[in-house]
Amino acid sequence: MRDQTSEVLDPVARLRGFILDGGYAGGAKLPPERDLSDQLGLSRATLRKALDALERDGMIWRHVGKGTFVSGDLPKSAPSSAMVELGRQLTPFRMMRARLAIEPAIAREAAVNASGEAMHKMQRAIERAKAATTWNEYEVQDDLFHRAIAEASDNLLLLALFDQLNEVRRAVVWGSVTRQSTKPSPDHSSFAEHDAIAAAIASRDPGAAYDAMRRHLGSVANRLFGEV
Repeated sequence: MRDQTSEVLDPVARLRGFILDGGYAGGAKLPPERDLSDQLGLSRATLRKALDALERDGMIWRHVGKGTFVSGDLPKSAPSSAMVELGRQLTPFRMMRARLAIEPAIAREAAVNASGEAMHKMQRAIERAKAATTWNEYEVQDDLFHRAIAEASDNLLLLALFDQLNEVRRAVVWGSVTRQSTKPSPDHSSFAEHDAIAAAIASRDPGAAYDAMRRHLGSVANRLFGEV
């Protein structure tokens, strides 16, 4: 039941976010459907419906026998919506404060309700983030890790809330983030922080999961803004 209901929560937005956050430029070829389905945690049928929707919107085009490609006129952001408009008015600092208020509570619920499949999704995202060869690849897996936690809460309202929060996050103007390397270093602090969150959830320790998520988001916020 958990896997079936999770797919109906805006798979189009998830696919759109994958393309935008993954740095796919106009003309770029997307991974095969099998890989996309695996990375996004969607069934092939649900993925195809999302691809159909983005093709109708003009964001992608498909060629039988060759694959799926990003349109040359790819927008710089997702189509306008109430949540996107909110994101455009929100400062990065306020965005992080909102995450600090909401995501630790979702992690706490995940520690109570996470299934084995949910834990597998978290671990898979952790491993792929550590193996990322670019920052864009890392950020896609980081996004999938946090969404897997929301799915693990087994609460459709919390999952919908997370998806809306994520939609706003993508619309916030973060400015230029200077990277000192082409990919995360092996000692990137988020790796250990993600491990700690997953371990607390696997141990069914709600308090530890809450604290681990709050420490992680606080660490991210401190890197961006200093004390938050």
